[in-house]
Amino acid sequence: MTAIEQTEAARPRGTRLPRRARRNQLLGAAQEVFVAQGYHAAAMDDIAERAGVSKPVLYQHFPGKLDLYLALLDQHCESLIQAVRSALASTTDNKQRVRATMDAYFAYVEDDGGAFRLVFESDLTNEPAVRERVDKVTNECAEAIRDVIAEDTGLSPAEAMLLASGLGGLAQVVARSWLHSDRSVPRDQAVQLLTSLAWRGIAGFPLHGTDHH
Repeated sequence: MTAIEQTEAARPRGTRLPRRARRNQLLGAAQEVFVAQGYHAAAMDDIAERAGVSKPVLYQHFPGKLDLYLALLDQHCESLIQAVRSALASTTDNKQRVRATMDAYFAYVEDDGGAFRLVFESDLTNEPAVRERVDKVTNECAEAIRDVIAEDTGLSPAEAMLLASGLGGLAQVVARSWLHSDRSVPRDQAVQLLTSLAWRGIAGFPLHGTDHH
C-alpha cells in the first residue's frame, strides 16, 4: 500500500495509528498537497486537514513544512534510483537494458501520485537541501548507467559518465514531455521510439571483453 493509499484509508479524524503508519499517512497527505499546490502555496493546515489530523499531531512527526518535503524527496528519489538499478540488472542484453531503463523513467513519471513533480519540477530548487537531493538522484542514476557502459565498452569512467548522463537526461526529459502531452503516444510505443534513438547512439561504442550485446 502506498503512502497516498494509506492516507485514504486513514483519513477519518480521530483514528489512532501506530507511529510508522501515521508517518506514512502524513507523507501521503503532504504529497497530495505539494503536488497540487507546489511547496510555497502549500500550508501545514492544508496537509493536516488532508490527513484528517490536528496540526499538533502533524508537528509531532515533522517539525516544519520543509522537513515534510525533504522526507518525501528522500523517499521518491530513492525509488527512482532503485528502479534504474533494477532495470539495468534485469538482463545482460544491452539493448533490453536500454529499454528497461527508459521504461523505468516512464513508469516513474506516470505514477498516479505525481511524485516526479516534487523531484524534477520542484518550485524549491533554490533551497540547498532540495538541490542536494535532486542532484543526488540525477547523479546516482547516471552512475549506475555509467558502470554498465564502462564495463562493457572499456571507456574511462569520465567518458562513460558523460554518456550515462546523456541517456539519463534523455529518458527523464522525454518521459516528462510525454506525460505533459497527455500520453499522445502509447507508453510502449513511446519507450520503443526512445530506445531506438538511444540504442543507435550507444551501440556505436564497441564492446570490450564481452560477447554479449
